Amino acid sequence: MRIEKPLSTTFKQFIHSGKAGAVLLILCTLASLVIANSAWGPGYLGFWHRYVAGLSIEHWVNDALMAIFFLLIGLELERELYNGELSDIRNAMLPIMAAAGGIAVPALIHFMLNGGTNTQAGIGIPMATDIAFALGVLSLLGSRVPASLKIFLTALAVMDDLGAIVVIAVFYTAELSFLYLLAALGVFAVLIAMNRVLRIMALLPYLLGGALMWFLMLKSGVHATIAGVLLAFAIPYSAKQDAVESPSHRLENALHTPVAFLILPVFALANTGIVIGTGWAEELLSANSLGILLGLVVGKPVGIFLFSFAAVALGICRLPLDLAWRHVLGAGLLGGIGFTMSIFITNLAYIGQAGVITSSKMAILLASLTAGLIGFCWLKFMGAPLASDPDPDTMDFDDEPTGVNPPRLGR
Repeated sequence: MRIEKPLSTTFKQFIHSGKAGAVLLILCTLASLVIANSAWGPGYLGFWHRYVAGLSIEHWVNDALMAIFFLLIGLELERELYNGELSDIRNAMLPIMAAAGGIAVPALIHFMLNGGTNTQAGIGIPMATDIAFALGVLSLLGSRVPASLKIFLTALAVMDDLGAIVVIAVFYTAELSFLYLLAALGVFAVLIAMNRVLRIMALLPYLLGGALMWFLMLKSGVHATIAGVLLAFAIPYSAKQDAVESPSHRLENALHTPVAFLILPVFALANTGIVIGTGWAEELLSANSLGILLGLVVGKPVGIFLFSFAAVALGICRLPLDLAWRHVLGAGLLGGIGFTMSIFITNLAYIGQAGVITSSKMAILLASLTAGLIGFCWLKFMGAPLASDPDPDTMDFDDEPTGVNPPRLGR
């Protein structure tokens, strides 16, 4: 078996932060739920709705802090496109096709149940995969799963989030101000020129320009977090493996810890303070909640598996040598962990519909928990590396031995 490419330091750091960050996200979610349903609930919920500088604290979290999260997603996507699994079209086709299935099938399920109703806008909710949670669960399995599965799920989740970003930009835009939008795109063009023409390598000018672009995007009606993704592709990147001189690498490394241990936990605290009413169980049987539950728990694994199988059967790509179809199904099950991105889209889809937002979040939490548990158990008992693979203990992210590197996708 040919083994080529070592895991980058950046990639391994991403996995490590995802593991611990997922645990912290769970703790913050549980704390938020408990406090919201206690005697401190009204004060706790009221805090997030206090206005500061024209926006509620919740909006500052969802529009400003999450723009930094989207910046990190953009930087990760850029890395994958330059020297990750998405840099080679043959390697990239498997996670691309898997992501397409993981977006299309859940959306179809939700639309079939909600098309033509006032909850149709929730079609984007089950499309998303929470990278931190999905990789956090997978990392708990350590060397009991193939290394290529971790790489595959990462590329899949990044492409999945790219799809969610496109959906947010196109379908969840409020009243559009072309003047502010053109101004934001103008700032983006200046940042690109600073990179490509002027060859400016200092980070500060890009961050200042990104802040201005965020403000203009916020005023344009297009969700302001899109500015984070655009900024990522304006910052200079070096395709050299872990190039420390690259501003993009430096920023990505700097953002892993605050995003995993500050921004996402604060997002969870701000958005999962759900007051559980007496009829919450019945509400799970509504068309919207069923669309979310079935979309994430059933649609995700079915879409990811079927589209991957079709791509391989048609000769578009090949499975990595250390993966079997049971591994792809396991990745699909973990893809049903929507959480952060699904909650984020819920807030955009149902503006002003507090009851629908609450029931949607309950469905997301239940679906994500179910998908995570099923995916973990499936891979724990069915996810062992193939017998032809190198010693699985050498393939763990925590200890990569000299001279043994994981196989690239599609080889």
